[in-house]
Amino acid sequence: MIIVPLGVASATPTATRHLSSVALWREGDIHLFDCGENAQMRMLQAGLKRSKIENIFISHFDVDHYAGLIGLISTLQLQRRENDLTIVGPEGIKEFIEWNVKFSGLELSFDIKYVEVAEDIESERVVDEDEYYVEARPLNHTKFCMGFRFQEKDKPGKVDAEKAEKLGITKDEQYKALKAGDDVELEDGTVIKSYEIVGHPRPGDSFAYITDTKYCPNSVKLAMNTNILYHEATFSENLAEKAAETGHSTSADAARVANEAQTKLLVISHFSARYTNPFILLREAREKFFPAWLATELRPIFTNPSQEKGIVQQKVYIKEIDDNKSSGSSGKSSRGSSDRSKKNFRKRKSSSGRSRSSSDRGSSSSSSSNRRSRSDQGRKRRDRSSKDYSDSRDKRDQNDSNEGTSRPPKHITPRTPFDDFDRF
Repeated sequence: MIIVPLGVASATPTATRHLSSVALWREGDIHLFDCGENAQMRMLQAGLKRSKIENIFISHFDVDHYAGLIGLISTLQLQRRENDLTIVGPEGIKEFIEWNVKFSGLELSFDIKYVEVAEDIESERVVDEDEYYVEARPLNHTKFCMGFRFQEKDKPGKVDAEKAEKLGITKDEQYKALKAGDDVELEDGTVIKSYEIVGHPRPGDSFAYITDTKYCPNSVKLAMNTNILYHEATFSENLAEKAAETGHSTSADAARVANEAQTKLLVISHFSARYTNPFILLREAREKFFPAWLATELRPIFTNPSQEKGIVQQKVYIKEIDDNKSSGSSGKSSRGSSDRSKKNFRKRKSSSGRSRSSSDRGSSSSSSSNRRSRSDQGRKRRDRSSKDYSDSRDKRDQNDSNEGTSRPPKHITPRTPFDDFDRF
């Protein structure tokens, strides 16, 4: 099982964060939890095939969690998909999709199976397959919102091949029956019990997806003993009141759920745009629970790294350009090169002294004139230094009287109404 975050932003995207979506890869199939705007593009960039999507789970009807759904369905139609697609969501998801498909004039080449979840449920298995199931529970948001638990069913234990051979098990059908839990009768009438050959069942991996909620008991129930808990952390602890007002969690809330559920790994996501550095949220989460990770877009999270590494490989990297840093470094380099080119070296002493000892023209009059010239130069130098000192002192006094520095203040760009991140 591999978890790939496709979007980690809350409410509004940023230059490097996209809207909420998480892909779960298992045995070649993909299960999509929420489908924010640009989710299908992020799948391409993550190296995931859209044609492999089996199920799509929509947690609630905030636009940032389902805005990419119609575009993805249109792409699947253009790819001539034939396999059925299961879409799970709150009541009304079928009406929304069918209206958009009809409005766009799409003629789908595949069937969509809708699983609409009522608001008054306590718990419901929305998908139940032979090897896994998905459970949904209501969360505590400003509107009806669901969390999901993807649970692999217990895997059969390992067969003791040596013991089976000694007891007379030779056929593949017999091995399969024993591994499935059935007893096998040999030709001589001997009955071989399954538990004599097959070890204890191995628990399957599990993943909990919890987003857009305040702390609630259902979050703990969904996350109980999971391998990976993917929990929203929209705000830091400093904005706990705003988190409660908007129906979101802080990083401390996510850590609390992880502790009570005894999960193996906490991954926080769904960051407010105000946090340009999400490590602030990670630090708060790690103070109360460890191990805790930041969800990084397109970076896979493995449940079994030794077997899963290399299966999903991202195709692109997105990095924000720091214009100030680049311009500053270039400015430093240019200044450094100009300083090096203008570097002054001390002039060598004139050779007049050496020539004086070897010639008879060095008379007393010339030596006295040289001494006078040197003394005049020294006097001028002292006058100049005293003048510079007085000028610098006057400037300092002037700056002190203005209660500031001579350096001009930095320019501050005011926020526009369109960048009011305090709303999210």
